[in-house]
Amino acid sequence: MAEFSLDLDEDQLQIQKWVHDFAENVIRPAGHEWDEREETPWPIIQEAAKIGLYSFDFISQAFFDESGLLMPIANEEMAWGDAGIALAIFGSTLGLAGIASNGTPEQLLEWGPQCFGTPEKIQMAAFAVSEADAGSDVSSLRTTAVYDEAKDEWVLNGTKTWITNGGIADIHVVVASVDPALGSRGQASFIVPPKTPGLSQGQKFKKMGIRASHTAEVVLDEVRIPGHCLLGGKEKLDEKLARAREGKRSTSQAAMKTFEASRPTVGAQALGIARAAYEYSLDYAKERKAFGRAIIENQAIAFKLADMKTRIDASRLLIWRASWMGRNGKEFTSGEGSMSKLYAGETAVYVTEEAIQIMGGYGYIREHPVERWHRDSKIYTIFEGTSEIQRLIIARAISGVHIQ
Repeated sequence: MAEFSLDLDEDQLQIQKWVHDFAENVIRPAGHEWDEREETPWPIIQEAAKIGLYSFDFISQAFFDESGLLMPIANEEMAWGDAGIALAIFGSTLGLAGIASNGTPEQLLEWGPQCFGTPEKIQMAAFAVSEADAGSDVSSLRTTAVYDEAKDEWVLNGTKTWITNGGIADIHVVVASVDPALGSRGQASFIVPPKTPGLSQGQKFKKMGIRASHTAEVVLDEVRIPGHCLLGGKEKLDEKLARAREGKRSTSQAAMKTFEASRPTVGAQALGIARAAYEYSLDYAKERKAFGRAIIENQAIAFKLADMKTRIDASRLLIWRASWMGRNGKEFTSGEGSMSKLYAGETAVYVTEEAIQIMGGYGYIREHPVERWHRDSKIYTIFEGTSEIQRLIIARAISGVHIQ
């Protein structure tokens, strides 16, 4: 087990600089264009693949870093460049996390590389959980998976919504109900391989922010997949269902295991946005003059920046703690993963709004990026568990009471 430390080692520092340089030189200059286009930035994903940033090898290295810090470090730097493009590049990691959290080692080795493809043939992955009537309430999923024993196939039917890379992904990891009566305990995760008949893209959503990231419905109409595409395998699922039917508590819920692993990483993306807005508005406050002096010399401005920086650093500490705990097998007894995502998400909204306020009218126009960063920040209080859901998880953890 790695000791928790705030001092990055030489390898981590080199990777941090490598990712930051890509974010600074490739991502940030393209942020405005792809926000306006609202399209997947394939050329930039290609560039990330060429240098190995968009690859199974790099993501595996980051996931298995002993300290647990490499993944949040990389995500912070990428989102510092532009959150929409960062999500377009790193969105496949959520599908990979679904495989890693619920699948066998053999399934991870088989399907993991296919989540990214090669620089010559880019592939993508998607993690499909949310539905129109089952966003925060994951236990109410209506998408079903029925086992056809004669053919050793699973048949999936339903519609998923708000799915990153939905419909354009090559690999879809779908959470479906195999026993609706058991709620979330009766769910399992499935791999839908590339070009499987019956899977199609539904509505593509036009969003307030993170516009370079593709978000759409995924329609599953009599989708047949081989039995080995059940993550974790049939034997493990049957044992889990048997325990649930006997009323025994389950320690494995398909969607929740993935979200537990990904929340600090999502928080790191929010942190990157906040840091970008803070740095930009700090530079502006030093240069902008009003009434014969730089506006940072006024307490009203300086104190805003002090609060912004404090919340950013506090967010990073929560993210790094949760990431270290998750990688080193420490139980989240107080909802530490949710704490990190909650605080960082709300910090991103707060910091970007304050940055606009510091810049006044200039902060509100598209000539400067802070208005885009503010639009991008809001999703971090919504997706992968709203702020309200994070507070519910924390409250239940610290009280031991099933708060509604």
